[in-house]
Amino acid sequence: MNREDFPMLKQDIIYFDNGATTFKPKCVIDAMSEYYSNYCANAHRGDYEISYKVDLAYESARKKVADFINASRDEIVFTSGATESLNMIANGFFAPILEPGDEVLITLSEHASNVLPWFKLAKTNGIIVNYIELDSNLHVSMANLKKAITPHTRVISLAGLTNVVGDIRPLKEICEFAHSNNIFVVVDGAQSVAHTKTDVKAMDCDFLAFSAHKMCGPTGVGVLYGKSELLESIVPTNLGGGMNESFDSIEEVYLKDIPTRLEAGTPNIAGVIGLGAAVDYLSNIGMNEIELCLIKLKKYLVEKLVTIPHIKIINEECESGIVAFNVDGIFAQDVAYYLNKYHICVRAGNHCAKMLKNAIGVKNTVRISLYFYNTEKEIDKLVELLQDKNKILNEMI
Repeated sequence: MNREDFPMLKQDIIYFDNGATTFKPKCVIDAMSEYYSNYCANAHRGDYEISYKVDLAYESARKKVADFINASRDEIVFTSGATESLNMIANGFFAPILEPGDEVLITLSEHASNVLPWFKLAKTNGIIVNYIELDSNLHVSMANLKKAITPHTRVISLAGLTNVVGDIRPLKEICEFAHSNNIFVVVDGAQSVAHTKTDVKAMDCDFLAFSAHKMCGPTGVGVLYGKSELLESIVPTNLGGGMNESFDSIEEVYLKDIPTRLEAGTPNIAGVIGLGAAVDYLSNIGMNEIELCLIKLKKYLVEKLVTIPHIKIINEECESGIVAFNVDGIFAQDVAYYLNKYHICVRAGNHCAKMLKNAIGVKNTVRISLYFYNTEKEIDKLVELLQDKNKILNEMI
């Protein structure tokens, strides 16, 4: 679908590592090039025509992102990516309010960016990090979530869609139950926002973090969404130009309103403009169409892989475009190296979810992460190369 829009796909390449980053359509590349070529100036700084044009493009992108996830414009903060967003949430909002013994619930399948900031608060604030047990399919069930909650639980922080297991969490139900127990919900949307329709008002999450580069946008830019009243309480973790009204002395420092208060320094202007173009692009296709395409491709891939006796699929039951597997007796990275010889790009390793091995008993896997520009023909080529285990072994040598 829409393959002609992606310059990278003109090469002899099959790209199955979309969970790491996605290719960029020409409209995104052109939007960023247009900024650098024709109206390159700083944002919110100049009193001249091209600077005003930058301001309009930058704030237009904020409005596009807000509409894309059904948020208000002032609830969108631009960051360097989901990692920075999650760290800002943990360090800027929760660090000042969490006390020793307060509990944060995560799972063993979370990405490092949704684990390490909480580990840090365990050391600095004395909070407790506990885990919601995964079910037999490595999914989060409401029953297990309710079982994990204690009187000390203050935060539930989960990926909307995990980057290895690929399970889609029941976020609306989780938020409803959490809020009935006065528990905050943080959503790592790095994978989910790119693959499923996201509506923060319907979901009712407190915070959401995601990155542009996993949704056809550029690297180095992301989004922190938070409910307005919660963003107001975030202590800025970066201080400097652009986010203050004035400062005359230690006692006389006045900061700007949200969201500008949380965007210190010169922002990634080209990246934000590129993100706006990516949102337009995905919206024109339709997120529901993208989700249906991924479900179809994933089903086709699994139906092919399950016929190969030496392949073990880790997450056969997931409903997203992510499939993790191993070839019996062959190291995951060796499988990736073998496929690379045929210009097929896959991910091998622990995929920044290093604790997941405690749940599945396997440290490394090969990951196929599909996107809407992948095809059944590409899957057929992958499956053909995986059919003969001896071929893999011989070509590794």
